[in-house]
Amino acid sequence: MKWLAVITLTCALLAGCQKTETAAPVSASLPIIVGAEQSEDYLPQLRDQRVALVVNQTSRVGDEHLVDFLLAQGVEVVKVLAPEHGFRGDAGAGETIDDAIDPRTGLPILSIYGKTKKPTPEMLAGVDTIIFDIQDVGARFYTYISTMHYVMEAAAEQGLTMWVFDRPNPNGSFVDGPVLAPEFQSFVGMHPIPLLHGMTVAELAQMIKGEGWINQAEKLQLKVVPVAHYRRDMDYQLPVAPSPNLPNAQAIQLYPSLCLFEPTAVSVGRGTEFPFQVIGHDEVRLGEFQFSPRSMPTSAPHPKLEGETLYGLDLRNSAIEGFDLSLLLQAHQAFSEAGVTFFQSPDFMDKLSGTDKLRLAIVAGQSEAQIRAGWQDQLAQFKKQRERYLLYPDND
Repeated sequence: MKWLAVITLTCALLAGCQKTETAAPVSASLPIIVGAEQSEDYLPQLRDQRVALVVNQTSRVGDEHLVDFLLAQGVEVVKVLAPEHGFRGDAGAGETIDDAIDPRTGLPILSIYGKTKKPTPEMLAGVDTIIFDIQDVGARFYTYISTMHYVMEAAAEQGLTMWVFDRPNPNGSFVDGPVLAPEFQSFVGMHPIPLLHGMTVAELAQMIKGEGWINQAEKLQLKVVPVAHYRRDMDYQLPVAPSPNLPNAQAIQLYPSLCLFEPTAVSVGRGTEFPFQVIGHDEVRLGEFQFSPRSMPTSAPHPKLEGETLYGLDLRNSAIEGFDLSLLLQAHQAFSEAGVTFFQSPDFMDKLSGTDKLRLAIVAGQSEAQIRAGWQDQLAQFKKQRERYLLYPDND
């Protein structure tokens, strides 16, 4: 049975979206094959289609960029839509992406990170099909899934077909953290899902459509190409760094926990050779490891505490995984005892958390166990809600 065939979702919203096949047991001895590498499942359906691509440096078919691969196969690629960090992944976090021309292919590159995050009708003029193929890391605040949301909505409104070529979630074993409350919706959190949702982008795309989280969801013709031979609990080493400040597997593993330090006074190593693998501060000593952030044009043009000598923790060999709260709680306590402001941007903290309850609980001195207890019921509801959108088994 070829359960890994392309899955097409054209069902009405009220009827829900169901997979055409169910996941079969996966053998650990078979190699993982990402969606983009299963060209026999999508190339025949791209003939006579004018295609726009939402891609970045992770969009690879073997050693070849998906853009180059599709052009070599005779697919009429007409434009590229560039997300955060740009088409080639060389722009810093939060840096505005400008429209440009790809010097290698001559294709127009249109920015969907900056003033325009949702493709406009003018941007999609002359397009029949959109392909989204970007490596995600499984954290709600990683903005590629927000970009996918807006592209799906634009495709639905413009009557275009939307393909999602799936890739593994390197944090796919974990479903944890607070579930986003609607009043805290932003580009770093658009969906009522946990901080760690345990889904791939294709699974999440199915959920976005099926739950009606975009306008005209029932009109979207969504097609996904799942990953072959994959379980969500597999250890998957990304072949290409997903963004400049997540350069390796350790940074990706620590990112869900360390990103919540971003609205605080603490540095997470932006402007060093080990971003998202350390924490430190110049006034409040969080440990004995020393580092000094410096300006790096690609990954950290103006890092927090630039040029200062910071003291903290080297986490490059730590076993922290999933969503760890202990570092945040310990750092907050150290700052409180020193009389130094910890949450420098409370509003941004609440956006990343998806709620103000986490920040308020930390300030109130609640224990990790007390804080975690506060989101368990919502996690259980989410796990049940997502079941019909899952494509992969958890284990053998």
